[in-house]
Amino acid sequence: MSLSSRSFSDSEPPRAPTSPSAAPTSTRLASRGLPRQEARAAADDPARVNLGRAVFAVLVIGLWEVSARWLFDPFWIGQPSAIVMRLWSLLESGDLWWHSIPTIGEAVAGLALSLIVGIPIGLAFALNRYVQRVLEPFFLGLYSIPRIALAPLFILWFGVGPMSKIVMAFSLVVFVVILNTYEGMRGVDPELIDMMRAMRASYGYILRKVLLPAIVPWIFASIRVGVGLALIGSVVGELIGSNRGLGWYVEWAAGRVDITGVFTGLVLLMVAGMLLNEAVKLVERRVLRKRY
Repeated sequence: MSLSSRSFSDSEPPRAPTSPSAAPTSTRLASRGLPRQEARAAADDPARVNLGRAVFAVLVIGLWEVSARWLFDPFWIGQPSAIVMRLWSLLESGDLWWHSIPTIGEAVAGLALSLIVGIPIGLAFALNRYVQRVLEPFFLGLYSIPRIALAPLFILWFGVGPMSKIVMAFSLVVFVVILNTYEGMRGVDPELIDMMRAMRASYGYILRKVLLPAIVPWIFASIRVGVGLALIGSVVGELIGSNRGLGWYVEWAAGRVDITGVFTGLVLLMVAGMLLNEAVKLVERRVLRKRY
């Protein structure tokens, strides 16, 4: 039989050359997604997260200790072992709580007051465009004033007691709360509000069921930012006029050229900020359980 008379049905179809790139698309995508899934699983595992934090802290403290012993003069950068000894002495004498409680209490009170005042103002700006247009220049003007420069004025008005520190913390945080509340309200989908109105929902119902739940994440974001700002306000007030508190302790140690005391106060402020932020995250997870 000649080649021309052969039937094409008897011959096998040509095979494509096999190569690694010819693997099924789903297999390649699955292999690419494995590292992401492992990273997500590691981030969601509390034990692995805490282990990573502990390792990072040990590395930083160890590097600091080595630098203070063999690379730099401890007079300039402090020394972790000396700071631990100072913390222990403060704990034994009771000065640790004597200075920490006022600073943290003033910061928390200023933060709470900023939420009480800032959320309604942010809602008023978002819900009434006329009010927002009228008050916006004055609001931005007040926001541009360096609040730290107002600390002596607060001392004159409210004295050297806790109230001046609370007002100082409030002045730093309230603008963040107002702006976040306003932006959260602006982010609500207008079509959702129109749909609720078409279903004859009352304004109060829309406010409770749509608007306020929409700004909750923004409020928690402002709280997390405000924790550090509130501590700054409390410490600044203590630096200017006080007889106790972590800010006073840092100033007292600096006046005696006590670098270990200065770093001890700074470490306590950092730990206080970390603990307050973790408490806020815990409350946020409980309130926004569906988001996690």
